[in-house]
Amino acid sequence: MSLTGFRLQQREPSSFFVDGTRPNELGGHISTELRINERIRVPEVRLVGPNGETVGIVSTDQALKLAQEADLDLVEIAPMGKPPVCKLMDYGKFKYENAQKARESRRNQTNVIIKEMKLRPKIDKHDYETKKGHVVRFLNAGDKVKITIMFRGREQHRPELGFRLLQKLAEDVEELGFVESSPKQDGRNMTMVLGPNKKKAAAMAEVKAAKDQAAAEKADEVAAEQAELAQRRAAQPTPKKAKRANEALDPDIDL
Repeated sequence: MSLTGFRLQQREPSSFFVDGTRPNELGGHISTELRINERIRVPEVRLVGPNGETVGIVSTDQALKLAQEADLDLVEIAPMGKPPVCKLMDYGKFKYENAQKARESRRNQTNVIIKEMKLRPKIDKHDYETKKGHVVRFLNAGDKVKITIMFRGREQHRPELGFRLLQKLAEDVEELGFVESSPKQDGRNMTMVLGPNKKKAAAMAEVKAAKDQAAAEKADEVAAEQAELAQRRAAQPTPKKAKRANEALDPDIDL
């Protein structure tokens, strides 16, 4: 049998699924918004009151009526339930409080940052102390520090210089951090990573407490200065008001 000129006829997709729903009713973008009020299409719901009390299974029309009488919204909080669970609430207030919680959660989220400090094998004492001070500050803030020793020229043939320098730095800051990644050669450089003994969240809390304490002390100083100024003003004698020329004359004297 020759297939020349034979065209396969593609079947068009059915307009309905087995359960009777159309494809566009189930496909497309899935919204994360909760269905509220008239957007709830099921015939009945399991209703929860505004204070969390269980009302029971009622028709959706009756639940909408109760919501209108209480000046609240009917919100579908568990759409997969049989029947779906709905609650009477102020939906605008609910969304605002959730946004506030999400913002607060992002604010309290701690991200550990890896700082980097570069040194030379033959660094002098003053520069070493300066670099070490930066490392101490980073560890106190709860951040990791990557220490990089940069070799140049003939220094590349003496890696023990960089190794001893990294060991010395790790020993100098051992109260604040620990060696998370041991020294290793990376081309012309030797690297080591120090991790903080203090968690990032704890470090942020200490910084905030220190700022709050400084602000409170400043406020106390300002209040003390204002109180002292008020006492000085109160202790000063009130200057007498000078009499006018016509007030100093005897009123019985005819001019």
